[in-house]
Amino acid sequence: MASVTRVPPRRRRLPPAATVPAALCLLTLLGAAPGAAATGSWSVSPSGGGRPSLYAEGPPGAVLRDTVSVTNPGRAPLDVRLSGTGAGIRIAFADRGPRVPARTRADVPITVTVPAGAEPGDRSGAVVARAADGRTETVPLRLRVVGPALAALTVEHLSVRADRLTYELVNRGTTVLVPRLAVRVDGVLGRLLDRPARALPVRLRPGARVGLAEPWPDRPALDAVDVRLTVTAPGGAHDTATTSARFVPWEVPAGAAGTAVVGAGVLFAVRRRGSRTTNTPPPADARPGDPGPRPLVAAGDHRAGASSTEGR
Repeated sequence: MASVTRVPPRRRRLPPAATVPAALCLLTLLGAAPGAAATGSWSVSPSGGGRPSLYAEGPPGAVLRDTVSVTNPGRAPLDVRLSGTGAGIRIAFADRGPRVPARTRADVPITVTVPAGAEPGDRSGAVVARAADGRTETVPLRLRVVGPALAALTVEHLSVRADRLTYELVNRGTTVLVPRLAVRVDGVLGRLLDRPARALPVRLRPGARVGLAEPWPDRPALDAVDVRLTVTAPGGAHDTATTSARFVPWEVPAGAAGTAVVGAGVLFAVRRRGSRTTNTPPPADARPGDPGPRPLVAAGDHRAGASSTEGR
């Protein structure tokens, strides 16, 4: 609850007779201008006096305490509604709607909670007091989140898809990251892809995870490739992910144990018609003119259509 302190009324001292005309002129000017003395204006400020704003400092998860004062110098009670503003700042009040009697000051305790996942640095907000007539008064609030600034990230779940590379970035540190990505792909005969580091269109908050894709529309139809993704960010964050893939431009029949892919080399058996490659005699039950066992069919004679396989 708010504690209430009565504000004693001001005592006015009458001017000497010789200075009455000048004093009357001054009072007339003040009455013509909208001032606190003429309207009985109320105010809100940090308790204790002499502070232009509220200030709180602590690590993530801390609960910090302070007090604001609502002063009503007028002749009628004052009802105000208190609220807090500021991105990433949570402000709670012991009394959100204090009723302040005439010529009284109400002290309202507040708590400022630092979010558990907040990154170190400064934030700004305010305590806002709104009266029934719509008038508002604010008290600035400065919050400093303390703790080590750690920039760290990981690259996870790298995979080769139909026409792209997919992966995930995870912010493992305490600061917001703007990562940069470099891509390299090597095949059997040399470098296939070499994209220098460039900034990605993402801002990773601490603990955030995001899935991304890197286009690769001109990947080879037949090759064995090694993929390497390198991600960096200001502050020293760095990580690299690698994977491999094999591309074959035909569909290997089920049970074809004689067809093997070793690295990127494909073993081909060449069709030979009407001759044998060795001097092995024909079987005893062979008929005259029988050419003997048939060789394997060449890979180029396969008519089932082209397709591709992928591996990670």
